[in-house]
Order: sequence, then structure tokens, then C-alpha cells
Amino acid sequence: MCAETSPPDRPPERKVLQCLADAIRARRYSPRTQETYRSWVIRYVRYHRMRHPAEMGVEEVNRFLTHLAVDQGCSASTQSQARAALLFLYRVVLGQEIEDAGRGDAVIKGKAAKRLPVVMTRQEAGRVLRRMAGIQRVVALVLYGSGLRLSEALALRVKDLDLERREIMVRAGKGGRDRVSVLPGSIVPILRDRLVERRALHEQDLARGTGWAALPGSLARKTPRAGHTFDWQFVFPASTTSPDPATGAFGRHHLHPSSVQRAVKTAARRAGVTKPVSCHTFRHSFATHLLEDGYDIRTIQELLGHRSVRTTMIYTHVLNRGGQGVRSPLDTIWSTPLDDPSA
Repeated sequence: MCAETSPPDRPPERKVLQCLADAIRARRYSPRTQETYRSWVIRYVRYHRMRHPAEMGVEEVNRFLTHLAVDQGCSASTQSQARAALLFLYRVVLGQEIEDAGRGDAVIKGKAAKRLPVVMTRQEAGRVLRRMAGIQRVVALVLYGSGLRLSEALALRVKDLDLERREIMVRAGKGGRDRVSVLPGSIVPILRDRLVERRALHEQDLARGTGWAALPGSLARKTPRAGHTFDWQFVFPASTTSPDPATGAFGRHHLHPSSVQRAVKTAARRAGVTKPVSCHTFRHSFATHLLEDGYDIRTIQELLGHRSVRTTMIYTHVLNRGGQGVRSPLDTIWSTPLDDPSA
């Protein structure tokens, strides 16, 4: 529990945000979760005009969550994310249980609408991919060919690719889980060429004293030289080197997500695809097309890294079979277009 649990009438031992960061790291949540929770706590405090969180409770939390939904127009999932961050702040960091069912107090929870994922046809996916180029195109090929999330594809290290067995090892995916996904044989030559280019770039970086990559967890302390080896380099590197926030060491991080996101949006527009295509649409299309090819739902669940098969089942509702394989009775009696004058 954070030492700063009461209104700050004297200088706190540690600030709330530092306590929040410590609590998240102790539970081994991802850096992305840490940054997300931190941003919501900052917005919450600023909304209440810099009041200390320990001075507030369920009423103030509900006012903030209502503000997000009513004034900001945030989605239910965004509101739920803010709710999770604030509950973590009070329960774990400040040691306060702000929900009391006995008193009838409760933190509001938005109900998310059930929406079907956007899925491209195979032809649409092909048209989008053909209108991409460079490293962004290779990333998109991995997204569609292996069903990876964008963050998972960009976090790939050289050692995670097994070109001989045609496997991709996804390390610490969503929920901190590892998994193995398929590596399409059609892009093995492309990835082999990419690794040749990557090795040449790494050797240039080593010669300049910047051939280092950030390492996960305590690996940097246990094996400090591992970050300079080729195996630990990111497959899709950034165009420039930068200092690591934790160590200050100069190295080459992975490609920025916005670079791929912009390229996918532009390619979809040029390909004439009117659906709202994003990087995640490739993952949805990967799963749906596997179902169309007859692969069982459990196999697809493992490839996608879903904790529950219920999450994977949503793709059974978007199969390209015309209403889950049902043939409309109209099609059995009517084959002439309704606007045909001769009908």
C-alpha cells in the first residue's frame, strides 16, 4: 500500500504516480498497461481540479466516468478501461475499498454493445497488401498471414522467427502469455531477405556503438551483452536510433505503430475498399478465413492467443456464407432481379 493514503498536508513519502508504477510493476503488468493506468489517474485528478485521490471516493469516480460517457462521448470499452484504472488505484495503491454493496455504493460500469468485427474478403486483403510497400508491407503480411496483433508483430525479435519450421513465437502477448503461430511459407523468402538486411543494419549500428536493443525483465542485468547480439534485435526496426528511457543506452527500437497504421489506411483507400480497414482487420480476416477453410475453432483459438473460446466464437458469425450458411427461401423461387421490367 502506498505511504501516501491521506490528504497531503505534509510532503508525501512517495507520490501517488510512483506508487502506482511500483504496484503495476510488482504485478508484472505490461508497460502499456502502466502508461494507460497512469494517464487515467492524471485525467481523473485534473478533472477534480487537482484534489488528492485519498480525499475522494465513489461519488467522484462516478462523476468522472459519467463525464467520459456524456460529455466526452467515450465508448463503453474506454469507460471500462478508466474504471479499471481507478479501482486499481484505490484498492491496490491507496488501500481503500470504494465499493460497498451493503451501503448500495457502486462504481458505474458501462455496458459495451456487441459488435461484429470488420472482415475483408480474400480479394480485398490481397488488393490492400499489393498497394503497400517496404517494411510496412512486410509487417502487414505477418498480420494477415499469422494473425498477430500489431504490437505483437512489431515486438518480434530475430530469434522468434523459425523459418525452417514455419513458426512464429509470440512472446508476452496480451495477458503476458506466450504462444506459437503459423508462419506462411509464401513469405519465408521475404522474411529471409529482411533478416539479411537486418543483420547488415545491426553490424553498422555496432560499428557506431549503437547496436543495442532493450531487453525484457531482468535479462539486461543477468546477461548485459545479450542486447548487442543479433538474435535479440527487433525484426522491424525503427529508422533511427534513440536512447532507452531506463538505461540511457542508445539503440534501435522497433518501428513505430503509427507508420504501419497510416500505410494500411492509405492502401485500403487506394484499393477502393470501403470498409473501415485497420491493422487489426487483418487479424479478424485471418481468423475468419481459417474458419471458412474448415479449421476447428480450438486451433484458431490457440493461434490467436484467446484465453476463452467464447472470444474466438465471434468469427463464426461473420463467415462469408450468407447468414451462417442459410439459404434464403426467396432464392428458391425468385431468380429475376426485382427491377427487371420483364418480371
